[in-house]
Amino acid sequence: MNKVVIVFGASKGIGLATAKLFVEKGFKVYGVSRSGSTAEGAQGIIADVTDFAALEGVYEKVYAAEGRIDAVINNAGLGISGAVEFTTDEKVEKICLLNFSALEKSCRLAAKYLRETKGRIVNLSSVAGILPIPFQTYYTATKSAVLNFSRAYNIELKPLGVKVLAVLPGDTKTNFTAARDKSEEGADIYGDRIARSVSRMEHDEQNGVPPINVAKVIYKLVTARNPKPYKVVGFSYKLLVGLSRVLPTRFIDWVLYQMYAK
Repeated sequence: MNKVVIVFGASKGIGLATAKLFVEKGFKVYGVSRSGSTAEGAQGIIADVTDFAALEGVYEKVYAAEGRIDAVINNAGLGISGAVEFTTDEKVEKICLLNFSALEKSCRLAAKYLRETKGRIVNLSSVAGILPIPFQTYYTATKSAVLNFSRAYNIELKPLGVKVLAVLPGDTKTNFTAARDKSEEGADIYGDRIARSVSRMEHDEQNGVPPINVAKVIYKLVTARNPKPYKVVGFSYKLLVGLSRVLPTRFIDWVLYQMYAK
């Protein structure tokens, strides 16, 4: 019997690459997105993950059809950029709802199904969850929340055989860059620092790794016998995260200032 995986945010980028890879590896894949489009060979489901009733319906539908769920990939997310003091309540609520609240709701719903299969959840965090990016402060905050939620929930579920893991991509070349909600409001106070910061980030993203690189790490987390609680994608980012653990925080923040806020 094929193992069953649900991939949220499966229409583009990392989610699409992940759905495609799991199909190739012989999994029964359900790809969830607002459009319902996903990888060839996967079953598409139309749902808005911020609609919690619809989210619950996804789990019920897959379980009714397959009788099991072995893995869940929580990949849906968005980015916003701009100065914190000029970010609207609406934008803050939107990014927190999609990047964290919907994800943790998905994790809560998944637990009862994954207990049966000793399954796994992989949540998409980011290197920004460890190395904070100025002028993308809310994205940084939500991805830090995802990482620490995953680690704590993983410990909580350990005796039940369910693993909650996180993957931390660095710069990845996807449509995420073009979809970012950008604002330069406050430029009269911050000068061109906002625009320069976002431009630097977008340049790095468009020269980043292809999404299949992240998908391969996700696959390893799902299939490895004893996976690490979280995995950083790419040698250079592993090095940076490692250095951040041993170098003074003040120095790390100075480097981030030079890169993204000067």
